[in-house]
Amino acid sequence: MLDWHDIQIFLEVARTQRLTDAARRLGLDHSTLSRRTRRFEQKLNTQLFERSTHGYHLTEAGQQLLAHAEEMARHAFEAGESLSDKNHQVSGQIRLGVTEGFGTWVIAPLLSAFCSRHPGVTLDLLALPRVVNLSRHEADLAITVERPVSPGLVISRLCDYRLRLYGSESYLERHGAPGRVAELGEHRLVGYVDDLIFSEQLSYLEPLLDPAVVGHPGPHFAMRSTSVTTQHAACLHGAGLAVLPCFMAESSGPLVRVLTDEVAIDRQFWITARQEQRRLARVRLLWDFLREALEANRDFLMGEARELRLPEA
Repeated sequence: MLDWHDIQIFLEVARTQRLTDAARRLGLDHSTLSRRTRRFEQKLNTQLFERSTHGYHLTEAGQQLLAHAEEMARHAFEAGESLSDKNHQVSGQIRLGVTEGFGTWVIAPLLSAFCSRHPGVTLDLLALPRVVNLSRHEADLAITVERPVSPGLVISRLCDYRLRLYGSESYLERHGAPGRVAELGEHRLVGYVDDLIFSEQLSYLEPLLDPAVVGHPGPHFAMRSTSVTTQHAACLHGAGLAVLPCFMAESSGPLVRVLTDEVAIDRQFWITARQEQRRLARVRLLWDFLREALEANRDFLMGEARELRLPEA
């Protein structure tokens, strides 16, 4: 017979792939978790993990057990929610994962009203420069720039947003503004680190910097960063021109649109939850709240208004 505590430990290690992270989430120390994991493998007489300096990765046998363990966890979760009637209560914890810029500049201000309306709910906002993994139970809800493709998820298009090319007044005074896209090769730029972009949807500059268009020598990046917030700060202080979301650039101070007629990039945000989480009342409330609040701010997201319209508390 499998011990449920062993299954819980196995799941956390499999999801996080790092013993230290799993130990922290389980409230155990590192050495205890290591012993429990090895003891579970000995009990099954099967190696479940390949251990390396890069973490714990499932063996083929571990992958087989993972499917069963996830199903056991789902049933246990649903049983607990049903028996305690929590799925009908507007209380409990919600963990929302969202991209860093959108989470900081839009979602966090909007959520103030949600927190006031539902004081029994605790919100964990994970605003990260990467995609939150729902399959590894990192969050209950995720807002992403790409439409997820994993099975077992409820997915909906949340909103559109627009990006434009911006420069600071100080930069434009020193270097002037490009009159057409082909002149970008003569300017200093701020953008993403190419090999660390977590989504192709963030490759904004690539189509603008075609060597056949900008000529040689190619564009010069004054600064590159994995963080759009860092790019915004660099652009604001005159490091170079940057493609930024309108919801950041239009409300943050003296940034000037550049090549307005040529550079207008539209993207989408998607909202996603696992099916069992989507059925919870508190998750449904947050899902609906976000859709309504963002629909009311369509002009702001598309760069046609300068202030975020906050819902009433």
